[in-house]
Amino acid sequence: QVRLVESGGGLVQPGDSLTLSCRATGLAFNLHQMGWWRQGPDNQRERVATVSAGSTSDYADSVKGRFIISRDNTQNTVYLYMNDLKPEDTSVYYCRAAWKDTFWGQGTQVTVSS
Repeated sequence: QVRLVESGGGLVQPGDSLTLSCRATGLAFNLHQMGWWRQGPDNQRERVATVSAGSTSDYADSVKGRFIISRDNTQNTVYLYMNDLKPEDTSVYYCRAAWKDTFWGQGTQVTVSS
């Protein structure tokens, strides 16, 4: 059974940093594109960042230069390093694994507020 378990969310102030982690089990982690998505204002999930099986990363324009995604294939874990957080980054963040099928984690809340 595939499981994606996120951790690291919380309440921070504007300008702070936060790191999210997502550990995957039950899948061939090294073959999957891994990514972070978040709930948008229209309640649709929007892509934040992805990292391919070959470790090529891509970012939404809204987070470029502030967020970094990385993967550790030895730990079956993907990370999202979030810097200079803004109130508009407040959302539920979801981990996603995609290859032949797509799998989602349960989400972790990030709140940026003074």
